[in-house]
This record gives sequence, structure tokens and C-alpha cells, in this order.
Amino acid sequence: MRVWVTRPEPDASALKRALLAQGHDVVIEPLMWIDFDAPDPIEIDGAQALIATSRNGVRAIAASDVAEFARTLPLFAVGRGTAQAAKEAGFADVIVGPARSADLVQVIETRAEIHGGPLVHLAGETLAHDMAGELRRLGFVVLQPVVYAARMAERLSTAFLPKLVLGEIDAVILLSPRTASTYVELIQSHQLLRSARKLHHYCMSQAVADQLVPLQPDVIKVPNRPNIHELLALTGLSAARSN
Repeated sequence: MRVWVTRPEPDASALKRALLAQGHDVVIEPLMWIDFDAPDPIEIDGAQALIATSRNGVRAIAASDVAEFARTLPLFAVGRGTAQAAKEAGFADVIVGPARSADLVQVIETRAEIHGGPLVHLAGETLAHDMAGELRRLGFVVLQPVVYAARMAERLSTAFLPKLVLGEIDAVILLSPRTASTYVELIQSHQLLRSARKLHHYCMSQAVADQLVPLQPDVIKVPNRPNIHELLALTGLSAARSN
């Protein structure tokens, strides 16, 4: 299969390598890019721990002027991918949580101290889940600086469009509801509904798949658990069947 990777760099290249290893062809056409020119300062004095719900939160603080002190704090991470990014960035005390931020709250509740100082959630500009609100209702003090923003694509590139029009793309990978929503908007604006319906849509979760209702695609595949390893297991099965 020729697979369309929609995530931004540097994660796009890592996903491409995994797909190439399975025997797929890969085309990268990001539907978002990450802006680290954040509006909020990162203040972590007195904090008991950090919370990272994406790799981009880790990248933002690792490049900040508080990075050295930040690496001495425990860091709660959503999923193995974010945890691995934190370890690679030099964080030694990384608590690996489930792949959904809503489930990470339970881990934080059992591991953090309500009166142990603020928790600092390294947030994006747009949040899918009010983690800070849940933790505050449990009694925690939570700081939530915006450390990055996702900017969504407004059109598909002129280099990529012909590939979709001519049926040279077989599958697309969508990893977040926001990306899936942008995907639908672009397919509609470029009048590519017929081409898109034929694609195999690999969605990280049912919440992502739900965004595709306006397209009524023929094939949607969702892993049992929302993590990249299980999603790649699905693309691996498709590669094996095509050989």
C-alpha cells in the first residue's frame, strides 16, 4: 500500500520508517505543524511534578530556559510514545501512564501528593480533555502553561493533490480528532469525496473515526487500544495480506 502520513515532523519521519519496514510506500503530507512560540512562560518553581500529554509538550520544555531544573522533576506521561520522548530528552523520573489523558488522572491521583506543590501540565493551545479541571476537583493545584500550538493545514499541497486525484494513495493514518476533522474539511474543499472514500482509514481511536462520518469511507480501522504500536499492528496485517 501507499500510505499517507498526516502528522508533522519529526514524528512523521519516525512513522514513515516504521511503515517502510512493513513494506509500505509512504507519502508525508502533514495536516498540521507545531508552533513552539508559546504565549505563556513556563514557571515550575515549587512544582512537585510535570504532566506531558504529548511529545510536543516534552519538546517545548526541553528547549526552554527551565529545562535543566525540569529534568530533576518527576514527569507523568500519556502513553509510551510521550514517555520515550521524555527519556530521550533527559528526564530520568518518567511515570508511564495510559494512552488517554483521562486515564492518566487516576495514575496521578495515586502517585502525587495533594499538598505536595503544584502539578504543571505542559499544555497545547487546544485541549481535547480538561485534565487540569479533573485534578483540581480532586484537590490538586494545577498550573497549565500553553507551551505549543498546533496550526492546521488550510489546503493540500500542489505536489500531493495529483496523487490523491489519480488514485495513487491507498491509505491514510489519522491520529487525533482534530487532524481527522481537518482532513474531512480539506477533502470536501478540494472536492475529493469519491477518491477519499476508497482509502483505508487507520484511526488512532473511535473518537478519531467518528470525525469521518461526513465522508462515509468504505474502510475504517481502529485499534483496540489507542496507541501507535497497535495502530501499526493493523497496518502490518494489511502489508502481510498484500504480499
